[in-house]
Amino acid sequence: MPENFLVPKMRPHAVSIFAEMSRLAVETNSINLGQGFPDTDGPQEIKDEAIRCIQSGRGNQYPPPHGFPELRSAISAHQKRFYDLVVDPDTGVVATTGASEAIAASLLALIEVGDEVVFFDPAFDVYRAAIDLSGAKPVGIPLTKPNFRPDIEALAQAITPATKVLLLNSPHNPSGIVFNFEELSAIAALVTTHNLIVISDEAYEHLWFDSNRHIPISTLPGMFERTITIGSGGKCFSFTGWKVGWASGPRALITAVKAVRQHLSYVSGGPFQLAIAHGLGLPDRHFTEFRRDLGVKRDQLSAELAQMGMRVIPTEGTYFVTTDISPLGYTDGFEFTRMLAKKCQVVAIPHQVFTESGHDFKEYVRWAFCKKPEVLTEAATRIRTIFLGSN
Repeated sequence: MPENFLVPKMRPHAVSIFAEMSRLAVETNSINLGQGFPDTDGPQEIKDEAIRCIQSGRGNQYPPPHGFPELRSAISAHQKRFYDLVVDPDTGVVATTGASEAIAASLLALIEVGDEVVFFDPAFDVYRAAIDLSGAKPVGIPLTKPNFRPDIEALAQAITPATKVLLLNSPHNPSGIVFNFEELSAIAALVTTHNLIVISDEAYEHLWFDSNRHIPISTLPGMFERTITIGSGGKCFSFTGWKVGWASGPRALITAVKAVRQHLSYVSGGPFQLAIAHGLGLPDRHFTEFRRDLGVKRDQLSAELAQMGMRVIPTEGTYFVTTDISPLGYTDGFEFTRMLAKKCQVVAIPHQVFTESGHDFKEYVRWAFCKKPEVLTEAATRIRTIFLGSN
């Protein structure tokens, strides 16, 4: 009998860096700035709504296979309210077990062996796992160093007759950049020229800072009918453990996603779906204050890391700060982060885990700032005084 029963195409994905680093955080009693989850809950009224649903029996049994009508209607209203997109709640929306399932279901529905999926690299690790699961070919296009902007010319050169899908992510994890209108327009032009489908991962859509407003690519001319837009209740409202996500878009594409998604988790999180539906109707001040609070934490951690001598890539969106550790004399993110956990009891994530083989981002590390200010202060103190020396 073989020692390893896992099929070869999935062996590179056998161990998740997030699981490894979270385990290391526990073993070393570290502050976990690796995994992207807040250490405080979202709005009390959303929790109260979930509790009311549980206590009244709403959603405790199987919800409708494509999501409660209340959630689908709330997602449709959200797309209209924030982006002036008209999405049919019955035929253009499907609820999923987090954004990750929406991404996987979309890829499995649209691509097959022989197809190619292009995306900008570094990229969330779920992308390659889902592409490999489908049997298609992942084609990563490196973001430009040192500021992590999309290389439109490289994208154009990477598209072949086998290319079927562009997997887009903005606000971008792990870099923290937000694609601007000019970049999205150039990408959209290539997509339409080559008749591609876009899967747009917009899980961090409400987490943009300063003037770097998030623009869904589906709002650009000719893009709605060829775009699946992915959203996340966990990221919008700081309830990542609830795993409520969705896909929205034109009927033909969402029908394909529904067909696959129902055979994955079937349904999930009934009371949480209803609570997130309530959350999507919160007034604008919630989203503004949410960004403001995280922006303060971004500035705090960015300043601390820069003061230690790291080069900080300005964060335009998401939960994450990216730093170049080479000014400190380190060139390997894996070695740096493992040493950081053991010597300073702080965990971060090396960019290497997000990159296509052969793309060199070894000197970059991702830090999650979605933590309490006192936790960020303690993490910085540990790094400065124990590992890097007092400045």
